[in-house]
Amino acid sequence: MTNSFALAAAAVIVLATSSVAEAKIECRDGFQIVNGQEISTPYCNDGLIAKVAREHGMNVSEDNVRNNPSTKNEVCRFVGDDIRIQNYCNDTDQGRDQGE
Repeated sequence: MTNSFALAAAAVIVLATSSVAEAKIECRDGFQIVNGQEISTPYCNDGLIAKVAREHGMNVSEDNVRNNPSTKNEVCRFVGDDIRIQNYCNDTDQGRDQGE
């Protein structure tokens, strides 16, 4: 009886954990997809910055760009003129005269 109860409890736990949806942020071209709509978020912007940097030969992860402002500044100085990320690098000091 105890074995069948343990087996039933294990089955319930497996079914409960397998039916839980995996919460993952979906990004497309620097925009977060929420209910089918694109929303510009810093999380997805930084992911795109890292992707573009890797395409230009930099070895940088999305987490490193998100969590290390110095890395983001370095990446923006290196590839900040790429049209895909220009708007996302505006808040960093790229070492250029911005006309301000």
